[in-house]
Amino acid sequence: MKKLLVIVVFLLTCNGVKSQVDKSNELFLKLKIQDSIFFERGFNQCDFTYLEAHIAKSFTFYHDQGGIQDRELFFENTRKNICANSIQKPIRKVDEKSLEVFPLYDNGKIYGAIQTGIHDFYKREKNKEDVHTSRAKFTHVWLLESGKWILKEVLSFDHK
Repeated sequence: MKKLLVIVVFLLTCNGVKSQVDKSNELFLKLKIQDSIFFERGFNQCDFTYLEAHIAKSFTFYHDQGGIQDRELFFENTRKNICANSIQKPIRKVDEKSLEVFPLYDNGKIYGAIQTGIHDFYKREKNKEDVHTSRAKFTHVWLLESGKWILKEVLSFDHK
Protein backbone atom coordinates (compact mmCIF):
# COMPACT_ATOMS: atom_id res chain seq x y z
CA MET A 1 0.00 0.00 0.00
CA LYS A 2 2.83 2.39 0.91
CA LYS A 3 4.52 1.62 -2.39
CA LEU A 4 1.32 2.45 -4.31
CA LEU A 5 0.95 5.73 -2.43
CA VAL A 6 4.56 6.68 -3.24
CA ILE A 7 3.98 5.89 -6.93
CA VAL A 8 0.76 7.95 -7.03
CA VAL A 9 2.45 10.93 -5.33
CA PHE A 10 5.38 10.65 -7.74
CA LEU A 11 3.12 10.56 -10.80
CA LEU A 12 1.08 13.52 -9.57
CA THR A 13 4.25 15.48 -8.90
CA CYS A 14 5.65 14.70 -12.34
CA ASN A 15 2.39 15.69 -13.98
CA GLY A 16 2.40 19.02 -12.16
CA VAL A 17 5.96 19.74 -13.26
CA LYS A 18 5.07 19.20 -16.91
CA SER A 19 2.01 21.45 -16.89
CA GLN A 20 3.99 24.68 -17.27
CA VAL A 21 5.15 25.08 -20.85
CA ASP A 22 8.81 25.63 -21.62
CA LYS A 23 9.87 29.22 -22.34
CA SER A 24 10.78 28.21 -25.91
CA ASN A 25 7.33 26.66 -26.48
CA GLU A 26 5.16 28.27 -29.16
CA LEU A 27 2.31 28.91 -26.70
CA PHE A 28 4.66 30.60 -24.22
CA LEU A 29 6.11 32.82 -26.96
CA LYS A 30 2.66 33.72 -28.34
CA LEU A 31 1.38 34.76 -24.92
CA LYS A 32 4.57 36.65 -24.13
CA ILE A 33 4.01 38.66 -27.32
CA GLN A 34 0.28 38.98 -26.56
CA ASP A 35 1.06 40.33 -23.07
CA SER A 36 3.58 42.78 -24.52
CA ILE A 37 1.25 44.11 -27.22
CA PHE A 38 -1.79 44.13 -24.92
CA PHE A 39 -0.13 46.25 -22.24
CA GLU A 40 1.83 48.48 -24.59
CA ARG A 41 -1.26 49.40 -26.59
CA GLY A 42 -3.91 49.13 -23.88
CA PHE A 43 -2.15 50.38 -20.75
CA ASN A 44 0.84 52.40 -21.95
CA GLN A 45 -0.74 53.96 -25.06
CA CYS A 46 -4.39 53.94 -23.87
CA ASP A 47 -5.69 52.42 -27.12
CA PHE A 48 -9.26 51.70 -26.04
CA THR A 49 -10.28 50.32 -29.42
CA TYR A 50 -7.61 47.65 -29.01
CA LEU A 51 -8.61 46.96 -25.40
CA GLU A 52 -12.29 46.58 -26.26
CA ALA A 53 -11.42 43.98 -28.90
CA HIS A 54 -9.16 41.97 -26.59
CA ILE A 55 -11.07 41.91 -23.30
CA ALA A 56 -13.88 39.41 -22.77
CA LYS A 57 -17.42 40.72 -22.42
CA SER A 58 -17.59 38.91 -19.07
CA PHE A 59 -14.17 40.22 -17.94
CA THR A 60 -13.32 40.38 -14.23
CA PHE A 61 -10.34 42.17 -12.68
CA TYR A 62 -9.29 41.43 -9.10
CA HIS A 63 -6.95 44.00 -7.58
CA ASP A 64 -5.57 43.78 -4.05
CA GLN A 65 -5.90 47.55 -3.58
CA GLY A 66 -8.68 48.52 -5.98
CA GLY A 67 -11.18 45.71 -5.43
CA ILE A 68 -13.17 43.74 -7.97
CA GLN A 69 -13.96 45.33 -11.30
CA ASP A 70 -16.14 44.15 -14.15
CA ARG A 71 -15.44 45.20 -17.75
CA GLU A 72 -17.35 48.48 -17.49
CA LEU A 73 -15.71 49.57 -14.23
CA PHE A 74 -12.30 48.48 -15.52
CA PHE A 75 -12.64 50.76 -18.56
CA GLU A 76 -13.92 53.61 -16.40
CA ASN A 77 -11.02 53.28 -13.95
CA THR A 78 -8.45 52.91 -16.74
CA ARG A 79 -9.70 56.12 -18.38
CA LYS A 80 -9.69 57.95 -15.04
CA ASN A 81 -6.56 56.57 -13.35
CA ILE A 82 -4.24 55.38 -16.12
CA CYS A 83 -5.05 57.50 -19.14
CA ALA A 84 -6.26 60.89 -17.85
CA ASN A 85 -2.90 62.46 -16.99
CA SER A 86 -0.58 62.64 -20.01
CA ILE A 87 1.99 64.67 -18.03
CA GLN A 88 2.64 61.89 -15.49
CA LYS A 89 1.59 58.73 -17.31
CA PRO A 90 1.63 55.34 -15.52
CA ILE A 91 3.53 52.71 -17.53
CA ARG A 92 3.60 48.93 -17.06
CA LYS A 93 6.60 46.72 -17.86
CA VAL A 94 6.73 42.97 -17.36
CA ASP A 95 9.65 41.16 -15.78
CA GLU A 96 10.12 38.73 -18.68
CA LYS A 97 12.15 36.27 -16.58
CA SER A 98 9.15 35.83 -14.26
CA LEU A 99 6.65 34.77 -16.94
CA GLU A 100 5.08 31.33 -16.77
CA VAL A 101 2.35 29.85 -18.97
CA PHE A 102 0.04 26.94 -18.20
CA PRO A 103 -2.16 25.67 -21.07
CA LEU A 104 -5.86 24.91 -20.56
CA TYR A 105 -7.31 21.98 -22.50
CA ASP A 106 -10.77 20.62 -23.13
CA ASN A 107 -10.69 17.05 -24.48
CA GLY A 108 -7.13 17.54 -25.72
CA LYS A 109 -7.84 20.84 -27.50
CA ILE A 110 -6.38 24.07 -26.17
CA TYR A 111 -9.01 26.65 -25.27
CA GLY A 112 -6.96 29.01 -23.12
CA ALA A 113 -4.00 29.53 -20.87
CA ILE A 114 -3.03 30.89 -17.49
CA GLN A 115 -0.14 33.33 -17.52
CA THR A 116 1.62 34.41 -14.35
CA GLY A 117 4.47 36.77 -13.64
CA ILE A 118 5.66 39.98 -12.08
CA HIS A 119 5.09 43.44 -13.46
CA ASP A 120 6.60 46.79 -12.58
CA PHE A 121 4.90 50.15 -12.79
CA TYR A 122 6.55 53.45 -13.57
CA LYS A 123 5.66 57.10 -13.82
CA ARG A 124 6.65 58.54 -17.21
CA GLU A 125 7.20 62.23 -17.79
CA LYS A 126 8.33 63.78 -21.06
CA ASN A 127 12.13 64.15 -21.38
CA LYS A 128 12.74 62.31 -18.08
CA GLU A 129 13.74 58.80 -17.04
CA ASP A 130 10.83 56.56 -16.04
CA VAL A 131 10.46 56.45 -12.24
CA HIS A 132 9.67 53.07 -10.66
CA THR A 133 6.54 53.30 -8.48
CA SER A 134 5.58 49.71 -7.63
CA ARG A 135 5.91 46.00 -8.33
CA ALA A 136 3.21 43.34 -8.22
CA LYS A 137 2.41 39.78 -9.18
CA PHE A 138 -0.24 38.96 -11.76
CA THR A 139 -2.25 36.04 -13.06
CA HIS A 140 -4.08 36.28 -16.37
CA VAL A 141 -6.61 33.87 -17.80
CA TRP A 142 -6.52 34.08 -21.60
CA LEU A 143 -9.16 32.41 -23.77
CA LEU A 144 -8.59 31.46 -27.40
CA GLU A 145 -11.68 32.58 -29.33
CA SER A 146 -11.76 32.19 -33.12
CA GLY A 147 -7.95 32.19 -33.21
CA LYS A 148 -7.62 35.35 -31.09
CA TRP A 149 -6.42 35.59 -27.48
CA ILE A 150 -8.95 37.37 -25.25
CA LEU A 151 -8.26 38.40 -21.66
CA LYS A 152 -10.95 36.90 -19.42
CA GLU A 153 -9.71 37.23 -15.80
CA VAL A 154 -6.94 39.24 -14.15
CA LEU A 155 -5.52 39.04 -10.66
CA SER A 156 -3.08 41.81 -9.73
CA PHE A 157 -1.75 41.39 -6.21
CA ASP A 158 1.13 41.74 -3.75
CA HIS A 159 1.72 45.37 -4.72
CA LYS A 160 4.84 46.81 -3.13
